[in-house]
Amino acid sequence: MTKTQPNAPAAAKPTRRLTKKEMRIFAIGQLGWSTLSGIITAWLVTFYLPTSKDIEELHAPQYLPSGLIILGILTILGLISFICRIFDAVTDPLIASLSDRSKNPKGRRIPFMKVAAIPFAIITVLVFMAPIRNNSPINIVWVLGFLILFYLFMTMYCTPYNALISEFGKTQEDRMYISTAISLTFFFGTMIAYLPFVLAGVLRGFGLDFPWSYRVCFIVLSIFAMICMLIPTFKLKEKDFVDAQPSDTNTFKSLSKTFKNKEFVKFSASDIAYFIALTLFQTGLPFFVKVSMGLDESFTMYFLGGMTVLSACFYPIVSGLVRKFGKKKLVITGFLGLALAYVVTALIGVIPGLTGIIPGVLICIIAAFPMALLGIIPQSIVADVAEEDSIRTGEKREGMFFAARTFAMKMGQSVAMLVFTSLAVIGTKQTLTSNDLTASDTGLRIIAIVAVAFCVLGAVILALYNEKKVMKTIKEAHEKEGLEE
Repeated sequence: MTKTQPNAPAAAKPTRRLTKKEMRIFAIGQLGWSTLSGIITAWLVTFYLPTSKDIEELHAPQYLPSGLIILGILTILGLISFICRIFDAVTDPLIASLSDRSKNPKGRRIPFMKVAAIPFAIITVLVFMAPIRNNSPINIVWVLGFLILFYLFMTMYCTPYNALISEFGKTQEDRMYISTAISLTFFFGTMIAYLPFVLAGVLRGFGLDFPWSYRVCFIVLSIFAMICMLIPTFKLKEKDFVDAQPSDTNTFKSLSKTFKNKEFVKFSASDIAYFIALTLFQTGLPFFVKVSMGLDESFTMYFLGGMTVLSACFYPIVSGLVRKFGKKKLVITGFLGLALAYVVTALIGVIPGLTGIIPGVLICIIAAFPMALLGIIPQSIVADVAEEDSIRTGEKREGMFFAARTFAMKMGQSVAMLVFTSLAVIGTKQTLTSNDLTASDTGLRIIAIVAVAFCVLGAVILALYNEKKVMKTIKEAHEKEGLEE
């Protein structure tokens, strides 16, 4: 028998399940915000720390100081990014608490998303609008200020958005469909953000200079992203599907309660390990291509695109696999599969014949299925834990659970970004203050090995997660409510 609070609220008004079409409309929002996130991830370093070749041939301005000039291990831009990620991680639970406690008659989530979408898109462009066309402290302040605002509005949109995964996903079938749809739109949004690799060169052919060839791309992509983010806020009426009572717990008590959930703590610990491993690899991908494989940097786009398309081919079978094997076993499989791809990366140039394009193709093939598993299932696990917690406590704090997961994710990413530069330059013969500092083979091999270790660690920790206990509680509650699974 489940335990509820003595003062549990009265029964909520009847609500309906989303149709498949409405779930796809919801997923369009993720296409928008992942495009904006991808612009920052893919282009911040390229734009503000151009290589010597870009400076000489394309007359790229140097807006910020270059090289590892902070304690010999960080660039100015690296320090700015780290500060912003920490700020971003701290604001997650604050926004989540405001959303959980919201009494807006139109819902607890969508009103936040509607307010955040337009400034989120505008600020993404402003990040790249540093006013002084040479190295200047004003540019440092500009980039820091607008990056902080970028992450603030990103949190205002994404944290309530993610909370709706649990609230819209009333059954396991719905939850897996939503998780699959948003995982697809996330991948495609990230791919769209890489389009300036092609388009900026075309625009320069029409006479635009280096910064504006990218800025025009960012403006067009940001308008596209803004429209995508607004579509679900206007097409879906939250109260038609959710009638949850606002939480009355303040931010810090709510966050504390969230991390007292033992199953969530186990999942979060494995998630941190996963995102450290993934961020180390994603950050290093252009270097693996250029240094380890000896290929042109453009192959980064080809490999990423190929892996994305191949991974998407596995999406239709993931829900069936979940029904047969459960979520925990499949995520552990994803961890180990990703570790194998990183092992191949570490062995580039060590095993005869594992050079050039061959390891890139091999990594794409090996990583595609694990990326499908890890792209879909973890979000659904968080939704499960959040629902199980609400059944036991009578308090619906989905926003805080997804914010806490995002907090753990961003802490993992921040740690990975800090250590990447230090590891990548081990064995380099270049001066650490060089603007065109390139990672060494030794450093990249160490990064791949460290990524393998974190993948294995994540799998070991997740093995402790009690999936049967969580799903039993949910199943019993759904049977009482007459919900189909």
